[in-house]
Amino acid sequence: MYLVKRIDQEIEKRSLLKHPFYQMWSEGKLNLEALQGYAKEYFHLVKAVPSIVEKIAVHNNDENIMTNLQEEREHIEPWIKFAGALGVNRKELEQYEVAQKTSDSVNMLLDLASTFDKGVAAMYAYEAEIPKISRTKLDGLAKYYNITSNDATEYQRIHSTVDVKHAAVWRSMLEHLPNNRYDDAFNASVSSLVAQNMLLDAVCEKYVRSM
Repeated sequence: MYLVKRIDQEIEKRSLLKHPFYQMWSEGKLNLEALQGYAKEYFHLVKAVPSIVEKIAVHNNDENIMTNLQEEREHIEPWIKFAGALGVNRKELEQYEVAQKTSDSVNMLLDLASTFDKGVAAMYAYEAEIPKISRTKLDGLAKYYNITSNDATEYQRIHSTVDVKHAAVWRSMLEHLPNNRYDDAFNASVSSLVAQNMLLDAVCEKYVRSM
């Protein structure tokens, strides 16, 4: 419990909801180009999450991990629908060349999954806050952008609930780590949060001109 508490405190400290991009989303200050850019950049991570979980499963093919993996694979198509609702078609999304920071961010997360402890901690730090983030994004899309179609909201609706379960899987595994493996896991959670914030930095630098 001590390890999870430390990671939870770090998640709060480095919360993505404190990032300027998500704050602007919640305040209706992003234009359509910024939302489209986000859809294209973040797709690089959406595609990579199954690979991250696959790397963890190499070390432990626990049934819950395999369930998480299957669901992560199923989440790619809803993101494509979200992008389409914003005016980004599948071909553009799949052929888009991401910013260097986005590439670096995803590579950091993939590298963290090279060991079981680091991978589990990285995924917990990624998924623990997603339900809250997803609900916030849904609220912003409806309130400020009048984006409420099923295609546009399916990805966020899924993640507002399913990642509660996913995070619980990772949390349980962290709670069973021996004390001598705490430091590596904690440091991986911090690196995961740094990587996630870096991706939003990339979106801001490329698509939010006022920043």
